[in-house]
Amino acid sequence: MKHKIDLKWQDKMSFETELDGHPLVLDASEDVGGSDSGPRPKKLMLVALAGCTGMDVVSILKKMRVNVDSFNVEVEANMTEEHPKKYTEMKIIYRFKGKNLPIEKLEKAVGLSEDRYCGVSATLSGSVKLTSEIVIE
Repeated sequence: MKHKIDLKWQDKMSFETELDGHPLVLDASEDVGGSDSGPRPKKLMLVALAGCTGMDVVSILKKMRVNVDSFNVEVEANMTEEHPKKYTEMKIIYRFKGKNLPIEKLEKAVGLSEDRYCGVSATLSGSVKLTSEIVIE
């Protein structure tokens, strides 16, 4: 299987592409020559990681018949100060809200995503330290 994107330069530091039929604009902040018309590419890695593992967890919990009232995924990342500025560590925080949520099933769903299903975390794990935490509110 192969994925391909075509990113077209627009103006200044702005680029545009279409992903799965949806337009996406990337840009830099004004202080480095951009127009701030879209998100930064590096932070999109955090969104991709959160989205990938989040979708896995929702799917797995549905199969386990675990109902949550709300669920969100946060990713905190540490980055180097020197160029190339890269992420060295990412912490994934899984936040669940609901009544009588079985922690063992939440842990199993998160573990399956992180260890078996999430292709984004599998891709990043070779170069970035990934840790996680489950929070029940």
